[in-house]
Amino acid sequence: MTASPTQPLLVELFTEELPPKALNQLGQAFAQGLQKVLGEQALLAEGCELRAYATPRRLAAWFSAVRKQADDQPYTEKLMPAHIGLTDDGQIAPALAKRLDAKGLGHITAAELVRESDGKQDYLYARGVAPGAALADGLQQALEWAITHLPIPKVMRYQLADGVTSVRFVRPAHGLLALWGSDIVPVSALGLHAGRQTHGHRFMCDTPLSIHSADSWADQLLEHGKVVPSFDERREQIRQDLENQARALNATLGQDPEVEALLNEVTALVEFPTIYVGQFDEQFLQVPSECLILTMRLNQKYFPLFDPGSQALTNRFLIVSNMRVDNPVNIIEGNERVVRPRLADAQFFFETDRKQALAERVATLANSVYHNKLGSQLDRIERLQTLAGYIADQLGADKTHAQRAALLAKADLNSNMVGEFPELQGVMGAYYAQADGEADDVVLAIREQYRHRLDQPVHPRTLTQAVLFLAERAEVLVGIWGIGLAPTGERDPYALRRAALGLISAYEQLERGGYFGNHRLDLGALLSFAASLFKEGVLAADTVAAVQAFIYERYRNQLGNDYDRNVVDAVLALQPPLEQVHARIQACTSFAQRPEADSLAAANKRVSNLLKKAEGNLPALDTALLVEPAERELAQQITLLQPVAQQQFEAGEFDASLATLAQARSAVDNFFQDVMVMADDPAVRANRLALLHKLHLLMNQVADISGLAR
Repeated sequence: MTASPTQPLLVELFTEELPPKALNQLGQAFAQGLQKVLGEQALLAEGCELRAYATPRRLAAWFSAVRKQADDQPYTEKLMPAHIGLTDDGQIAPALAKRLDAKGLGHITAAELVRESDGKQDYLYARGVAPGAALADGLQQALEWAITHLPIPKVMRYQLADGVTSVRFVRPAHGLLALWGSDIVPVSALGLHAGRQTHGHRFMCDTPLSIHSADSWADQLLEHGKVVPSFDERREQIRQDLENQARALNATLGQDPEVEALLNEVTALVEFPTIYVGQFDEQFLQVPSECLILTMRLNQKYFPLFDPGSQALTNRFLIVSNMRVDNPVNIIEGNERVVRPRLADAQFFFETDRKQALAERVATLANSVYHNKLGSQLDRIERLQTLAGYIADQLGADKTHAQRAALLAKADLNSNMVGEFPELQGVMGAYYAQADGEADDVVLAIREQYRHRLDQPVHPRTLTQAVLFLAERAEVLVGIWGIGLAPTGERDPYALRRAALGLISAYEQLERGGYFGNHRLDLGALLSFAASLFKEGVLAADTVAAVQAFIYERYRNQLGNDYDRNVVDAVLALQPPLEQVHARIQACTSFAQRPEADSLAAANKRVSNLLKKAEGNLPALDTALLVEPAERELAQQITLLQPVAQQQFEAGEFDASLATLAQARSAVDNFFQDVMVMADDPAVRANRLALLHKLHLLMNQVADISGLAR
């Protein structure tokens, strides 16, 4: 049979303005949905290339090689047991006739059925060749599937031109284009029938475009429609133009991740991007730069420009416009006129807030509800102060500064600036604290309190920051969990998972900064102290244990990305101090490579199982009852190695402690080879279990060694 000819296929859905933050995802999903169904229909030739397109007013997909008619497809349908499907005289039984009709095979006769055994009974099969799908039919199915499976943030229901029919889509659709080569594919969707007509730029192309072929679509849109149809190409064009313009002005776009997010957003807002330069009065630079940057990026979608040396904000910004004109003065002046009052508002808020000391705002937090079961923000501040003082005592930090940082941490929540820009909480508090003459470490702690995690070793200047960071996360974990709002599935409205990882990061960075050399901050004690600060009866009785288990579980998931899962589980099974986890994992990773590791891990698992069978409390080891040479040898090894391993363990020398343990391998192997632990004599049996208990304690100081068994 001659293969069906192939040609490029172009499908475009023309709409009103699509949601910008979802546009790229919608474009990809639309193209991939079409590809999925066309591929299942065998309409895509081998090596067929797919290109997804998305502009503010269209979703489109181009395929390089699509068949007009799919090849005929052989099929085999397993139907039912022969004794059910056929009558005694070999004719099709009613049950089989119904099955064949349901599968579209009602034309098959009894003589065309194939009987085969599956090893238990004879089954009836229908075999044949089905005609391949036609492109029009396959594309119709693909369109319907792609449209109904788009990840639409919010669906609209709108009425069609007939005034009767309603359809549901992300935005009203006004055009459907489907071309196979230069031929229109007769499909329909959302009340639209496919043609070859589309529309270009809303303002720069005032007449519809008649597309010649699937391959000419992109070029015609660009040349005549003034539309850059590819999302990726449009984004790269904007990026290059922004960078070139910034370089020409001896400035930069900044280095924070918000630049990339804004780039994606403006790409979804314009079809024919053009860059213009705007500026504002330099007096506004006296306002904290974060306020100006936020209002320009968030509200106006501008790209602020920064000094390449100091990275200080300048009074110029770049505008990504959807209009290219010979004289852009009106566009530039219009944008400058729009941004000026926003910057003036920011200046007013800042100057008004400065008239009241930050500490004077603390009392107003009594009117701000933290949670109806946990009290006001002022109640929370009082808990944080006490908790910060406790942590400071444990870590040798400045308690006065730690409690001062906790007192002022939320004082900016009722300020004018944070009321207008909630994203600046903490940042504005730091500015106001600095203006009030607060200590540098207090100011830094207030500024950095909302970080997701600490990522640098703690040093004296950042110790107060670490104390407040820990206090906040311990308080929110215990408080929110304790009132029954633990994370469930994908729901975590109070970000407790993030809080747990943040708390872990604080322990890690304190360890890297050397603060656990002479100090300890026990996690269980920290959580218990935090829980004691809430009113009696507010928190569930098992809160501390549940939160502690949750933190270790989050740590387990995080560490599993970098270390062997068995090693991680072996270490965390003991719930060791958080600051020791990495060192213990590294020691166990090295130990697992030793020739003694497998034998000792297996022995440890056997010891654990035997100890579970012990009845009542085990007696102290009685050396007089050690009668077998192998058990006397093991007792001597434990007596010899235990103090050495213990000293190494307490010094944090986990590698050395495990290496000492490895010396017991021969004695352990001999014991299990020559000694019957569960002896008939109860006294001997109990004594041998007591010996194994001592061995178990020796073996499992660094980790649960049985978890290392391969």
